[in-house]
Amino acid sequence: MTPQEELRHRWGYDSFKPLQREAIEVALAGRDCLVVLPTGGGKSICYQLPAALGRGLVLVVSPLIALMDDQVAAAREAGLAADALHSNLEAGHRSEAYRRLAAGKTDLLYVSPERLLVGDLLEDVAGRLILIAVDEAHCVSHWGHEFRPEYRRLAEVLERFPKAARMALTATATPAVQEDVCAQLALRAPSRFIGHPDRPNLVYRAFPRRDQSAQVLEVVRRHPGEAGIVYAQTRKDVERLAAKLEGEGISCAAYHAGLPAERRRRAQDDFVNERLDVVVATIAFGMGIDLYNVRYVIHANTPRSVEHYQQESGRAGRDGGPADCVLLFAASDLALHRALALKDGALAPERQCVLERQLREIGRYAVAPVCRHRLLTEHFGAPYPPEGASRSGEGCAVGCAACDVCLGETKRLSDEDALLMARKVLSGAWRAGGRFGTGYVVNMLLGRGDERMTRNGHDSLQVFGLLEESGEAAVRSWIDQLIVQDFLEVVEEREYPLLRITEAGKALCRDAGTVRLGVPVPPAARGRKKSKALRKSPVSDLSPDEELFERLRRLRRLISGKLGVPPYVVFHDSALVEMAALKPRTLDAFGGVKGVGERKLERYGAAFLKVIAGESPDAVW
Repeated sequence: MTPQEELRHRWGYDSFKPLQREAIEVALAGRDCLVVLPTGGGKSICYQLPAALGRGLVLVVSPLIALMDDQVAAAREAGLAADALHSNLEAGHRSEAYRRLAAGKTDLLYVSPERLLVGDLLEDVAGRLILIAVDEAHCVSHWGHEFRPEYRRLAEVLERFPKAARMALTATATPAVQEDVCAQLALRAPSRFIGHPDRPNLVYRAFPRRDQSAQVLEVVRRHPGEAGIVYAQTRKDVERLAAKLEGEGISCAAYHAGLPAERRRRAQDDFVNERLDVVVATIAFGMGIDLYNVRYVIHANTPRSVEHYQQESGRAGRDGGPADCVLLFAASDLALHRALALKDGALAPERQCVLERQLREIGRYAVAPVCRHRLLTEHFGAPYPPEGASRSGEGCAVGCAACDVCLGETKRLSDEDALLMARKVLSGAWRAGGRFGTGYVVNMLLGRGDERMTRNGHDSLQVFGLLEESGEAAVRSWIDQLIVQDFLEVVEEREYPLLRITEAGKALCRDAGTVRLGVPVPPAARGRKKSKALRKSPVSDLSPDEELFERLRRLRRLISGKLGVPPYVVFHDSALVEMAALKPRTLDAFGGVKGVGERKLERYGAAFLKVIAGESPDAVW
């Protein structure tokens, strides 16, 4: 079969996503390539389809051990002879995988880098190996956000198989990281397939954090019964937020490295298998999920880098449907990230430089009153909007109509107003002498006197009450924005964080420099603009029968439970939406639904047709 025919036969799709075909053709020709596609861009097809053509073994190196078994199950559903070898594998399954590999029956083999570097697999794969795919390839780069030293040693293994093509894949790589990946994996004159990083179906919002629990709950309540992920910075934050949501009747669970392994496993399994709506997890501890119908991701604390944010928020809307991505920002998050990274003193100088750059960049993203889609896209070296996209929109030079700035939920102050407000805030910090924390300076600017402030004589200063009419939320937000722009800094002294004006801040007070400030618009004052992401969603183009859709979901859960695989391995939500809208009555018509390959048609077609015809899922399966 041709690659196009194989795509239709096994996966049920009539056409490739952008750059998939090109990457596959290069790999089949035995040449190396770098593939950078956004989450949901279909990276796995790039190496799974060459394996499906039966020309030899494809080896996939991946650090996501928690995902490997699900990826193997999905590949097997497409009819591939797939296996995984990693440290979490049960002894019986490991023995079977070794046996099939030694017998030459394996088409697709997933391994962790640590497992591959042991070296005992190399002889078993040598004779049939046609392609080595390194997934999450950004982990090889010192300049990336998830550097893993063991990835640096992969070139040693690659050199032992000079005839096998090499494919490096990632969703998040700046131009500098792309260069480093090619160099560190010793890719030979690689073709580069760099997809546009923008995710137009995602609605990005970044707001100052005021009341973390209340703000998180507000977003969760906008998505009743839908899958969502909440990321928090510490285990304590995770436990507190999970308890708050549970107390409000939300189906959720906590997930962090300090919990017993069985509790973590149960939380992940319940979430993936649609028995749980929300997981609250630490930012640092990877969820390792491959769920396609996550409708929102909330960062209750700021992630450590733009790359981390792109990856974590990208777990929403992988099916192409609309999804919300909300970030709640406070400058204290950046200080905590820095403190934790430098805690043991083991961070190499070059990694320290990377850390400081990453913190500046994510801070700028979170507070700049500029189109969020534009900021993310340009961070990864791509123009915004993509060629051919509309340039209409309000709130910034190029509007996306899918972020808080372009939707009018965050307002950019005029240059004159921004300078005026910045000077007022800076004057307060300056007059406080750098001996007090943010809360004290905020109270002084708002005119909230107390015994301590009277004792210090600060209630008699001209700056006392200078921003009384602006409100606490705006003043705290402006302080964070001025910290990100290096006009203010937080200095730890005797374990107390003190707010101080920088030399750049003093210069701004003397008319040297420019500043940019924004402020959230109160919900009651916001307009009625509708997100373009919701209008353009490929899922929303159809009008599914909602009752039928839920019955199909029920059938999918029954099937997945019996097979012991996540529901999305059976069918993605997008396929169920199409079934509930088109209501096919024959196997031929059912086979025309996107995502229904011949193997799934044969295994599940009759059962789904019965439910579409009105039978109960419980009676059918």
